[in-house]
This record gives sequence, C-alpha cells and structure tokens, in this order.
Amino acid sequence: MKATYCTRRDFGAIFLFLMVCALIFVLSHMDILQSKIYSIIITPRVSSHHIVNRSFCTFEPLSPEDALEERLILDSIAWPETPLLPSPVSLEQTTDPAHSTFTILPGRKGGQWHVGDQLEVMIQTFDFQGRPKKSGGDFLIARLHNRKLEAGVAGKVVDHLNGSYSAVFSLVWEGYAQIEVTLVHSSEAVSVLDRLNREQPDRIYFKSLFRSGSLSETTICNVCLRPTQQPVCNYTDLRTGESWFCYKPKNLSCDTRINHFSGGVIQNLKTKEEKLFQRGVNLKVSIQGRGPSNVVVLPKEDGQLNVKTSSSVPSGYYYQGVWQTLGGPTVSQLNRSAITQCLKGKVVHMYGDSTIRQWFEFLDAALPGLKEFDLHTPLRVGPLMSLDHENNIMVTYRCHAPPIRFGHNPTRQLRYIANEIDDLIGGPNTVVVVGIWAHFCTNPIENYIRRLQSIRRAVVKLLDRAPETLVIIRTANLKALTLFQTITNSDWYSLQRDKVLKAMFKGLKVHLIDAWEMTLAHHLPHDLHPQPPIIKNMIDHILSYICPHKGG
Repeated sequence: MKATYCTRRDFGAIFLFLMVCALIFVLSHMDILQSKIYSIIITPRVSSHHIVNRSFCTFEPLSPEDALEERLILDSIAWPETPLLPSPVSLEQTTDPAHSTFTILPGRKGGQWHVGDQLEVMIQTFDFQGRPKKSGGDFLIARLHNRKLEAGVAGKVVDHLNGSYSAVFSLVWEGYAQIEVTLVHSSEAVSVLDRLNREQPDRIYFKSLFRSGSLSETTICNVCLRPTQQPVCNYTDLRTGESWFCYKPKNLSCDTRINHFSGGVIQNLKTKEEKLFQRGVNLKVSIQGRGPSNVVVLPKEDGQLNVKTSSSVPSGYYYQGVWQTLGGPTVSQLNRSAITQCLKGKVVHMYGDSTIRQWFEFLDAALPGLKEFDLHTPLRVGPLMSLDHENNIMVTYRCHAPPIRFGHNPTRQLRYIANEIDDLIGGPNTVVVVGIWAHFCTNPIENYIRRLQSIRRAVVKLLDRAPETLVIIRTANLKALTLFQTITNSDWYSLQRDKVLKAMFKGLKVHLIDAWEMTLAHHLPHDLHPQPPIIKNMIDHILSYICPHKGG
C-alpha cells in the first residue's frame, strides 16, 4: 500500500484555508455579535449593508418581510415631485393661495345635495404672477363646517398632478355647510422640507451627560451621527434593535451616561427659502371660492343609504360639538361619575409623547377619586401614576425612548414602548394606549417605520397571550405653524407619519383615535396640544371602546 505524506507546503495551504474560513465566519457574524453588545465603542463607519437613503444614518438590517413592508410603505407615501427650483428660489413661481380658487361642482341633482351625498369642489392653483400651475404636489387640507351647529367634517383632497385638485366631502348633517380649503405648503415648500430630512436628519440634535465621580462630560447624540475621528458609543436596544448613538466622551467610558436631553436645532435653509414659509402669505392660508363657498344640505331622501365607511370617507364628524364615528361605537359626552364607572377595576397604561400625557392629565384632573402618586419624577418626563383606591383604578404614563425632545431624562428611565408592552400580562381589565409621532418628524421616515414595527410586534404578542386586552392607538394631529415649527414639526411631516402609522396597524385588533381628523374637523385653531374640548372628545372616544354599552 502506498503511503501518503504531507509536505510543509501542504500544511501551509491547509492552515491558510482554515484561516480564511475563520475570517469569513467572523465577518459574516459581526452584525450579530455587535447587536449583542450594549454599550461598546465603535469607530465611525458607513456600511452599504445598513444604508437607508442617508449617507451617515445606519440601522440594523431588517428581515425580508419587514424590508418589503418598508418599501411598500415608502412607495405608498411618495409625494409628487416638483419641477426643479431655481437658486435662489423665486417666490413668484410658487403657489399663491390668494390667486388660487375653488369651485363647487354640480351635485347629482344639479344644485341639490342631501344627507348621504358627497360634495365635490375643484381647486385650481396659480402662482404669485397669476399664472396657472402645471404640476401638483401642493399640501392642501379641506373641511366642511357649520359653526352654529358645532358641526364639522374633514374633506379628502385628491391631487390631479396638473395644478388642479379635488376635495370631496361626505354630507352628514342637514342645513348650512361652509367649505374651507387651506394651502398648508406649496409644492415648492414641500420639496424643501423633503430635502431637509434627506440631507439634515440630524438638525435636531440631542445631548447626554456622562459622569463618574467628580469627572463629567457632555456629548452630542442622535440616531444619525456624522462620521468624525471621535469614537461613538452604540446604545442600540438589545430587545428591539432600535439604534441610538452618542459621541464618546474623551475621558469617560460609554457606561457612564446618566441622562438624555434636547440639545438644539440647526436651521440651514438656502438663500430666500424662508420666503416659502410666511404666515399670512403661503403658510396655512385659506383659498377663496370662485362663486359660492357654501351649500344647503337637504334631509336624506327615502331609500337613500347612509354614508358607508371606506377609505374615501372620514372616520367621523362633529355634530353639536360631539364627535360621532362612522362605523365605530356611539360616542357620548360622559360626566365624571360615568367616566369613573367606566374605568372601575381597570388599569390604563399610556405610552408616548406629550399628546398622550395630555390624556393622562385630563383624567387626573377630571376624576375626583383619582390621585396622582408622587414618584418623584419630572412632570413632563414621568413616569407618572394616578390611583383611585376606592374604585380600583390605576392610570400610568411613560414617555417613549429617544428621540424625545423634552426635559432631562435619566437613562435608567428611558424605555422603549415595545419592551414595556412585552412586560405586560394583559387581560380584560387592561387598557394600553400608544401615541408616538411628533418627535420623529425630522428623523428618517425609515427610523419611524422600524419603531412602529417593533411596537406592532409587541402588540401582536400581547393580543396573542391576552386577547381581551384593549389596545388604542393615537394618530398624529395638525398644529399651529411658524417658520421654526415648520422646519422641525411641519404638518407635512406629521401627515407622512400619520399615513405610516395607519398602514402599520391596519387589520389588527386595535382601535384608532383619529386625531388628524378630529383636529381638522373642529373649529378650534390647530395646536400641537389640542384644546380641552377636543381632548374631552378624544377621551370619550376612548371610553366608548372601553365601555361600549355604557357609551351608547
């Protein structure tokens, strides 16, 4: 039998082969290894595997299913492109609400409309020189209202991509109905807002204080950090995969971070771009009717069907100051005693931003038996808890994790909503309320999609283990706009996130409080924090889900 011998050259080849295999294995598992380390130092790098539209924003890779959903959602909210703007921008070529008009189109019976019909108006936009616009992309909102009846309903605006638009309204009350069409932003202004989020997703920045003994340092933090020579602390959440980074302090470790707070805003508009955001000129300005701007709605005809719920009709409307849902439970204005009886034996957990904290504060003030328990935490930041021992009611509030812009948040109190929901037992006496949108307006929309995906996963698991748990989701709402508010929290940014949120939770056993329509349809001015009458209607809407039989 012939013997086989290995030469030194053979051993060298085998050793080299094994080394290459080991290197391939380590590299292929690097992302997994990194995700298992919470507070490590990383050298700034940009990997094409993680890039999502921004050269310095990196995210954890998505599963194929989540990645497909992200692409579909991004396609569904894509905004019409605007012809390239000259530099510097010429205001005369942009949409002018003073020159633009709307016209009521004839009803199905000429000039008559009945309850259950739809009213349509045609909107034609013009620039500041009175020339008709030839492209779409303007951000318009519309509502139908009757101040005497305290009635209002949101309209649906359709962009025909040629400078003309339609606004369609469902007719849900008898009598006078006034049409209101508003230009929130010109298409040219929307292009600027879109560019800011693409090029400057870090224009709102955050800071953290690091401390060890008598030594302390403060560094900048964000979900998107620009590459520098300074190492970076990676605070990606282990359970959700949510990314967050801080520049590492020079003399302290990443583990010494003690808080999170808002750092400031960098406004980098190009020359004359601020002219696109002028109050009273082209920022949330009404468009006048060409001819009548109101109609008289006649009673419903015999045999005529009621307004059906679909994507083309509103979620509800106001009548005599009370929000009425279309296709949902009856909503009644409840007094303190009725609210207490509805919540008796319930635990209500509220998670989100300050628009959710408004709901906590409303209940805390409205119910005499509900007393806030002092957790020695900041009132704006929380966590907060109120108890009614006699009626066995507990209501809690906790703000969502970064990006969160208010107060100084101790890092030990920063919690991701998905993790909080994962830790709940749930059941028929548990109500979970979620509202998260306003603090994500300048972040990449992909970051918001991923946050909602993690929350949705937690909600699905909660409903699997405790199907009688009630889950309520609050959508975004309109707000008052100045130049500063527009750059940081424009209604256009909110609308995009509102669409994402509604798409994300569609088909799940959750209930939406459509804050967008509830603020659009109401006669009160838009406000980031809606005024008490709107909040009262929102709370009553929530209670109609908690106690549907008592709300009718």
